[in-house]
Amino acid sequence: MKLHFFTVNDIEDYRKNFPKGGVWAITPDATPDEKDFDQVYLLAFLKKFFGSQFEMFETEIYGETSIDGLRLDFNFGLRLDVPEGNFRVKISDFDTGQIFFDHYASGGRLISVEKYFIRWHVEVFLDEKKIFTHTFDPKDQPVAVIGKAGAIGDLLALLPYIAEFKKIFVCKLSLCLPDYLREVAARLYPEISLVDEINFETYARYYPFMLHSSLPLTPAEYRRVSMTRTGGLLFGINYLPPKNFFKPTAPPVTNEPYVCISVQASMTRKSWLWPGGWDIVVDYLKSLGYRVFCIDKNATEENDGFKISMPAGAEDFTGNHPLLERANMIHHAEFFIGLSSGLSWLADAVNCPVVMICGFSQDWCEFYTPYRVSNRRVCNGCFNDPRVSYIIDKCPYHVGTPREFECQKKISPRMVIDTIERLIVDKNLTPPALRRNLP
Repeated sequence: MKLHFFTVNDIEDYRKNFPKGGVWAITPDATPDEKDFDQVYLLAFLKKFFGSQFEMFETEIYGETSIDGLRLDFNFGLRLDVPEGNFRVKISDFDTGQIFFDHYASGGRLISVEKYFIRWHVEVFLDEKKIFTHTFDPKDQPVAVIGKAGAIGDLLALLPYIAEFKKIFVCKLSLCLPDYLREVAARLYPEISLVDEINFETYARYYPFMLHSSLPLTPAEYRRVSMTRTGGLLFGINYLPPKNFFKPTAPPVTNEPYVCISVQASMTRKSWLWPGGWDIVVDYLKSLGYRVFCIDKNATEENDGFKISMPAGAEDFTGNHPLLERANMIHHAEFFIGLSSGLSWLADAVNCPVVMICGFSQDWCEFYTPYRVSNRRVCNGCFNDPRVSYIIDKCPYHVGTPREFECQKKISPRMVIDTIERLIVDKNLTPPALRRNLP
């Protein structure tokens, strides 16, 4: 099958972001029939990026039209089969009128490089007479979202937008999620149909990712945008949709007031690195009469040259427990103290106040909490600097120097305790030790 790719963005933007010799170096191993350098580049680029998933571009299109051989769907971008003939195809954005493609095509498949939401408008002419027009409209149509890849926080940040997309377009939306997240998602958003497998005879299909580059899957470099707004970029929603209220499925693990903490993150460099900081905070919480439950998956983790262990004074609730069990436990806690990690996102999703200890990202990066603790008087926020890669390069600015990871090392226990005290006042909480002294 002859494939012809077109872009919404200027192709030079892709060449600029993925220069020759870089990690995504373009070395074409196939040349399209037409001797078009842009097509050679795009084919090689997409094969390099999507790898084995490239075959999705060539799967059958089930969207029939009134024209024999002309088929259209929006599965992983716009896909249009054009029969042999003197056809002219014009593809634009219905909302802005911006034209992305206006050329003659015969006997091949047109595919958009970009895979996020666009209100596509397709016009087909035969011998300059318009014979077909279609504007993207998924009302009453089967739409699939495949969210099998991604961290807990990424996927939880997307769920409100997926629910809002279904509400706006009144479509038959199905969502694939990792098994560990399905119970929580079903509890939070029962209006979303969760399925084990996707029937690929769909009108539209999306694979939402949060990626560290300006890629065809994301309309903007997501490190420049709050994670709570990335779903809006992917699904064409320019406002924050309301979050659903979590209703627990189990009672508290104890009738005594408690606080949940999480000291681990996906990378140890995201952890709070003040020596003994967690022990000081746990001792403070216990002095207030709170029980303190550590709910990480692992009691100890070691990488990046650091070993992070559960504070000795905390009660050990670590282990590979179902996420819904964690959600129930956090929901009933007085508050949660954690990092920029999945369990903090879970706490926010289940309506538990969150103290987030985090300096490696900017204050706007994750969900909003007034109880974020960071030291902006030292080097900080490199996670949101697209000029560097926090994921690959450890400490991008100061690796191997005394300032390495100072964004996480120089957040003091005093700063955390002050924030906890402010939360207690704001939420009108009475710590257990003070309750015993009340008349």
